[in-house]
Amino acid sequence: MLTHVVLFKLKEPTAENLNAFCEKLQTLAGNVPTLNEIEVGVDIVRSERSYDVALITRFDSLADMEAYQVHPFHQDILTFVRARITGATAVDFES
Repeated sequence: MLTHVVLFKLKEPTAENLNAFCEKLQTLAGNVPTLNEIEVGVDIVRSERSYDVALITRFDSLADMEAYQVHPFHQDILTFVRARITGATAVDFES
């Protein structure tokens, strides 16, 4: 199994924006066939080094994650995300 983790910093991390952002990410579930699991959460510590939102997704293989990356539904989500963030970081590992 492959785990893909992305952390996002939002331009305007208000409660309303964080909620809308997380809800949008959750729509990936059921819309990308190779995506097995998804978890989305908002940071509760809110320290200077914290990111605002975490996205954790799981796939059967690297090939499945690569198919997810280019899937049209994921590409639409990326357009939404890129308009609302100042930065992101990711890590991918076998689990």
